[in-house]
Parts: sequence; structure tokens; C-alpha cells
Amino acid sequence: MSTLQQRIAALPAERLAGMRRGIEKEGLRVLPTGALALTPHPAALGSALTHPRITTDYSESQIELITSASTTVQGCLEELTEIHQFVHRVLREQLGGEMLWVSSMPCMLPTDETIPLARYGSSNAGRAKSVYRMGLGHRYGRRMQTISGIHYNWSLPGLGSDDYFALIRNFRRHAFVLLYLFGASPALCPCFVQGRQHSLQPLGDGKRALYLPHATSLRMGRLGYQSDAQATLAVSYNGLQGYADSLHEALTRPYPAYEAIGVRNPGGDYNQLGTSLLQIENEFYGTIRPKRTVHSGERPLHALRERGVEYVEVRLMDLDPFEPVGITADTMRLLDVFLLHCLLSDSPPDTPGEIAELKNNQHLAAECGREPGLQLMRRGQRVLLTDWAAEVLAECAPIATTLDAAHGGDAYAQALVAAQSTLAAPHTTPSARVLAELQQRHGNDFTSFVLAHSQAARDALLALPWTEAQQAQYQALAEQSLAGQRAIEAADTLPFEQWRQQFMALDQWQ
Repeated sequence: MSTLQQRIAALPAERLAGMRRGIEKEGLRVLPTGALALTPHPAALGSALTHPRITTDYSESQIELITSASTTVQGCLEELTEIHQFVHRVLREQLGGEMLWVSSMPCMLPTDETIPLARYGSSNAGRAKSVYRMGLGHRYGRRMQTISGIHYNWSLPGLGSDDYFALIRNFRRHAFVLLYLFGASPALCPCFVQGRQHSLQPLGDGKRALYLPHATSLRMGRLGYQSDAQATLAVSYNGLQGYADSLHEALTRPYPAYEAIGVRNPGGDYNQLGTSLLQIENEFYGTIRPKRTVHSGERPLHALRERGVEYVEVRLMDLDPFEPVGITADTMRLLDVFLLHCLLSDSPPDTPGEIAELKNNQHLAAECGREPGLQLMRRGQRVLLTDWAAEVLAECAPIATTLDAAHGGDAYAQALVAAQSTLAAPHTTPSARVLAELQQRHGNDFTSFVLAHSQAARDALLALPWTEAQQAQYQALAEQSLAGQRAIEAADTLPFEQWRQQFMALDQWQ
């Protein structure tokens, strides 16, 4: 029996049954034409500042749906579906014709400055969230921020910070497997790269779609969540102290290009929260993050340092345009198995050389992952992506079996078999299916393809049963959230600038 198998066997069934997962899912509101909806976040959905399940991400037009942490895949998926049902009913009744865009790469976008920033009311905390987004726009452009995805939050009882960081190191080593299996953004609307340098190819005449022929996830490639400024960061995941120190340095290091933008413009309006390399912790991009629930007003870095890692946030999952809620139960089960493999496998410390190697592997897998014969670098040696992925999935087999024993049935084993089948048949990956349908059924028109699936998702969700009790529950949540926002606004005592300076003074959080 291998060391990995011994570690799996040593995990008690009750710990495995206590595994928890939750989902944060972003999606743009769009018009029937496929253009970005410029209407405000609907008041009937509640307050984006305080609602526990429905908020906004970067833009007022970008809804974010958040499940609670569930001990079952089915429970998580049912809650995600129910939240979608409520949102679609509100969009139908109050914003007739608007729907949620089911692709990670955005819809037809207006000019950069016309993309509306998310608004959270007049409280200091709410204003800070909008100013932060203004800063992101100045730093990276608003278009990049309209990319959407799914974050998978995962925890296992009994783990400490060192365990989670070992998991994170292995996740970063093997993230290419998930990009290959689940990447679903090989093409995009030409408006996204208008005025930018890029290496995309025209699909057809290139007027309605650009793509890379073997791409899996342009969202996770060089066109996606990337930053030249953040490329100067060499964040290590060898432990909480080193990670926290790296983040602290980025939050306090002055960055000349951002100092030139300034905190406020000559008219007194705010350009950004601060002029350091990162405004706040959430600005740091990564495929996976260590996380800890924060207290009201607390900085995430302080929460991590004080109380350790509570869960990990997987950030590289594209929306699946073929699924009404963007993800399937099988995908979630494969993620559970994959994360346990990352946790239980040997996880040597990372090095600056390996960190650079992994970044290059990520870009290769994202931009040409289905290319026959593609090789990645593993500890300085070239290896076929498909061979390495097959090794990882084969090692996952006893983990799937063990999870099935803990939960009953064979759903985890079946999810793994499906993943292995996809690996062996590249044309069955979501990214290949997107391209095939784009070309064969939508005349190389990205907007037409996504719009058809967005409409189908909306119709499928609206056709599901919906009770008066469910409606009352979500209406009550919306009203409670609006009352919560009013209470926060009434409790403010400091002028915003004084509040901002206190919030940004990281020394108070040490």
C-alpha cells in the first residue's frame, strides 16, 4: 500500500462526512441582444452590501450568488439552483428580458468607462467597496473585471494551517488538470480585446469571435486575471507566516504607477483606496487562496494571522455554459477528490524556480492545453500534460472509493471515471464542445452561442417548481438585508477619509 493510500485509509469516515463545500458564482446581467445590462442591481434582490446569498462583484451588472457551506454536494447544488430561481424570477418580473450570461468571458461590452461600478450605499464600508472597484478599473481596466467564474470553497474538519498550505502547494502544481477538464472559455467577443495587444486568432472572419484553437480557459491565461504589477510578487505558500509576510509587503509597498494615479483626483473624488501594490487583500490574484471568515470591519490578513486558515477558495473554475447553474454535481465531486489528493500527497516546499515553472504551466494549459503532444515542466523535466494528468487521476481512485464508502453509493467513483474519459477524448472537454458548437451551429458568433445557452438556462430554471414558502423566504432575506444596510449607514460616525485612513493602516491589524 502506498503512502497516499495509507493516509486515505487513516481518515475516519466521520471526518470525510464533515467535508464542507460552498460556491460563489458570478454572472453578468445581459439584455436580450447580448449587450451588458446597465440597470442598477434590482432592489427586490436585497442589499448587495449585506445580503448573505445575493450580492454583486465588480460591476453593478455582475451578480454574485453565494451558497452556505454544505456537507453534501447535492445540498450545495440545490441551494445554488434555488438562489438562481429567485434571481431569474426577479429579473423576469422587474427587468423583463434581462438574463444571466452563462459564459465566463463577457458579453458585448460598452466603452470601458461606461461599465457601471458596483454600488453599496452611503456607509463608509459601502463607499470603500466602490472606491476599491474604481481603483481596479484604473489599474487593470474595467473590461478585465467583467470576467466571471465559480469559486469553490472547501474545508475538512481537523486541518491546521500547515495542512491547508500543503494542499495549496500541490493544487498549484496540478491545477492544469482542472483547466484541461473544466476550462470552458476558448473563445471570446472581439470587444473584450479592442485596443489591446493579443495573440488570438479570428474564428471565421473574426468579427464575431476570436479564439485559440487548443485553448481551455482564456480566462486563466494571459488575457484573463493577470497583472504586470502582481507579476513582481513571488508569494510563497510554504506556511502561514511567509504567506502573510508576502501579502503584507504587497499591501504596504508603494507602487509608482499607482502613486501617479493618486488616492483622489483634483476634484476630490476617489480614484482608489491606496497607492500600494495591492489596495486590499482581495486584489491578489491566484488560482487558490487560504481563507478565514472575518469579523465585521476586520482585515482578511489579520484574521488569517490571528486564527489561521479555515478553508481554501478554488478560483480557477470557468462557468460551464452547458449547465443552467454553471457547474454539475460530478464536477463538484471531482473537485472534492482532487482537493483530497492535494492534501494527502507529499507536498515539498515550493521554490522561486518552481513558482515560475508553475506560472508558465498554467498559461500553457489555459491557452493550448488540448494541443496534441503538449509538454509541461515538472521539476525541470518535460512531461506530457496528458501523461501527468493521467497519473494524478489514477492516484485519485482510492480517494473516490473511500469517499463513496463514507457517503454511500458510487457517485465519486463515477465522477472520476467521467474525468478520465474526458482526458482520453479531448473533443469531449467543455472547451472543445464550445468551439464545435460555435462553428457548427452559431456561424462563428460568440454572442449567438452564449445567448442561446443563457436563454435555455433561464427557461430551465424558471420551469422548475417554486413554492410560496420559497418566495417568502427570499423576500424576507432581501428585506432583512436592506434593513441591515440602513443600520450600518445609521451607525457611521467617522468622515469617510478618516475611516479610510484607519482601515488602510495595516499596522493596527498586526
